[in-house]
Amino acid sequence: MKLTPGKLAGIKAVSNPRGVIAAAAMDQRGSLKKALGTYATDAGLEEFKINVSEVLTKHASAILLDPEWGLPAAKRRAKGSGLLLAYEKTGYDKTLPGRLPDLLDVWSVKRLKEAGADCVKILLYYTIYDDKKINDLKHAWTERIGDECKANDIPFFLELVGYKEGVDEKGAEYAKLKPEVVAKSMEEFTRDRYGVDVLKVEIPVNLQFVEGAKSFKGIKAYTKKEALDHYRAAAGATGKPFIYLSAGVSNSEFIEDLEFAAEAGVKFNGVLCGRATWKDGIPIFAEKGAAAFRAWLEDEGVKNIGNVNNALKAATPWYSIYEV
Repeated sequence: MKLTPGKLAGIKAVSNPRGVIAAAAMDQRGSLKKALGTYATDAGLEEFKINVSEVLTKHASAILLDPEWGLPAAKRRAKGSGLLLAYEKTGYDKTLPGRLPDLLDVWSVKRLKEAGADCVKILLYYTIYDDKKINDLKHAWTERIGDECKANDIPFFLELVGYKEGVDEKGAEYAKLKPEVVAKSMEEFTRDRYGVDVLKVEIPVNLQFVEGAKSFKGIKAYTKKEALDHYRAAAGATGKPFIYLSAGVSNSEFIEDLEFAAEAGVKFNGVLCGRATWKDGIPIFAEKGAAAFRAWLEDEGVKNIGNVNNALKAATPWYSIYEV
């Protein structure tokens, strides 16, 4: 497949020299506000993001930020580290069915590009279990964003987060459903009509329910062989480059996630890894302030991102998909 010049330049800007996307993520807003407590002011959120950006982008090919509190952090990223900007509002309206998405009010793809974005990212809650009318709304919404990115010649990264209403996404019941939710979502949004350039996807299994995994917690949803097959099935559902998100798991669990991907032989193209690198520093920032948090980042945070980068040796360059 051939990319337009702007899209090609944008994906290159967020990749390492090998053609792997080794990006940090710091576009959390609603969840970060809750976690920071009294520090969840505009100044506190900006300071938290600045510290993450300054320290971790020295070890990342790019960083994902939001334009609400992340623009000061974007200016402080390491030289040579690219920038992805989020376009969606944080969270969703819980009074309506379907976890419907919404865009930031005073932003457009044009404005995100003018703010320095190399790529635009959208998060979409999506499931095969929703009513067809709800999914049709989401399909049309995604098509609009794809067209907007095409018009501005900038890469479109689509982040897919699965669910089933009334089922705990962290529990055993959903763990059994997750492989199909992930694979079918990847299959849908790989279609050209959406204009997606890179899929940002969940790990297709929950390792806490994989018998034989180090992260196994005692209740089995699948064997290790079944889990590896689920990785392969999800990877086979798309012809687009795809990268994994860490989804708030611990650093050790995310590393094992990537080890499973390597063992399964799937050709994933990198990661956008957020909380698995910096979330353990949140209480330090909240209790001891920015200087203590920065010291923690420079020690534990750098170790965490180093672990991820080491696991990314198994990733495949996206050059094998898009002509460079």
